[in-house]
Amino acid sequence: MFTRKVLGLAAAALIAATGVSAAQEMTFFRIGTGGTAGTYYPIGGLLANAISAPPGSRSCEDGGACGVPGLVASALAANGSVANVNAIVGGTLESGFAQGDVATWAQTGTGIWEGKPPADTLRAIANLYPESIHLIASAGSGINSVADLKGKRVSLDEPGSGTLVDAQLILAAAGLSEKDIKPEYLKPDQAADRMKDGAMDAFFFVGGYPAGAIAELASQQDVKVVPIDGEIAAKVLENKFFATDTIPAGTYEGTDADVTTIAVGAQWVTSASQPDDLIYGITKALWNDATRKQLDAGHAKGKQIVPENALAGVGIPLHPGAERFYKEAGLLK
Repeated sequence: MFTRKVLGLAAAALIAATGVSAAQEMTFFRIGTGGTAGTYYPIGGLLANAISAPPGSRSCEDGGACGVPGLVASALAANGSVANVNAIVGGTLESGFAQGDVATWAQTGTGIWEGKPPADTLRAIANLYPESIHLIASAGSGINSVADLKGKRVSLDEPGSGTLVDAQLILAAAGLSEKDIKPEYLKPDQAADRMKDGAMDAFFFVGGYPAGAIAELASQQDVKVVPIDGEIAAKVLENKFFATDTIPAGTYEGTDADVTTIAVGAQWVTSASQPDDLIYGITKALWNDATRKQLDAGHAKGKQIVPENALAGVGIPLHPGAERFYKEAGLLK
């Protein structure tokens, strides 16, 4: 996390580079993402760049930044959904990405948040793209279904991640618990390294495809994308946040056929305490033509971040600034 000192140094560097007077207003806005090998981090970088327009930068009309005037946004690697929600509520992040299920449970104090103080100040900026639930197994593990995980070495991702939450749901739907497997709690790149060394049978990852860590692993050894379907998927789909999904053939080397799985929405969330005008400007910048070009060119999932899906599956209140934009854009009555 940035400290005041680091922010001050960043501001000083920017002022020195641009010749901007220190008197000009500059606003910093952090986006909590996930691990660097996942999808949140590169998408966060794209959005941070798109919504930024530092003091002294050229205007959008002149080919410069088309973000919020005076805004300097940054994407920070983090542990994922749960950690981002906690940081936003605690005031150490201005915004972050979270799975739709985690965001709703947190804001309402239900599901995994039951018994804990609800994150009732959590607000939505936008639904971004569907996150596919990946279950990756080594070719020699004998794992062809979720049920086959019993007794195996399985990484569920780090505490604080949405992947861990969903992996636990999927195990439960298969009649398994963490006691039935040999669990480890590693980020996907770490789990992939363990699999290369023959020390990991399978790992879960929730994120947009193609995921860098999985693509790299599949290029170096035989792995399989295990389907999440049938009765197990049906039980998970009872939660309104999930939908059926397909990881297409060819997404990863050796994946020669479509693989059925389930998905949950990746959402950009913030705090109700953030200024309305700021979040209005950020939401407007998210959906302008310049951002569209960056998203289309920057990442495979960027093309799925479209205004038509901006409100899909959002189970928490919109931030008033975002709500104002969607009403003006005719996306919300």
